[in-house]
Amino acid sequence: MIRRMEARDLAQVSANEALCFSMPWSLRAFADVLAREEMIFLVAEEEGRIVGHCGVTNVLGEGNITNVAVHPDYRKRGIGRKMLARLLQEGRKAGITAFTLEVREGNKEAVYLYEKAGFVTEGVRRGFYDKPKENALIMWKR
Repeated sequence: MIRRMEARDLAQVSANEALCFSMPWSLRAFADVLAREEMIFLVAEEEGRIVGHCGVTNVLGEGNITNVAVHPDYRKRGIGRKMLARLLQEGRKAGITAFTLEVREGNKEAVYLYEKAGFVTEGVRRGFYDKPKENALIMWKR
């Protein structure tokens, strides 16, 4: 089931984030999301366990997608694809007309996911990521 993130999800979302990213958001950062109208955060839940999360920030009709993450034990099941599709749908309902994101240049699985969803690489941010240092691809879906 894919649904909006709630306060009861924060501990699991934060733990999942730490498994998926070398520089994870804190529990406090996720808690702050719940109070911000311009942010939509979704979770994927399976049998009471949060197995994925993703979010978008609406900035004057443009959506900045963040934190697309699926627990390592649940990858390759289409969860990321389904969450992203739902996130785009929810974003459009909120008035977002174009979406952007950054992704590690070497994260081929994520790049493929975004390309399948209609995103196109339009630029590179050199040295954007740390731990390890890596370029970010800037992708857009307009």
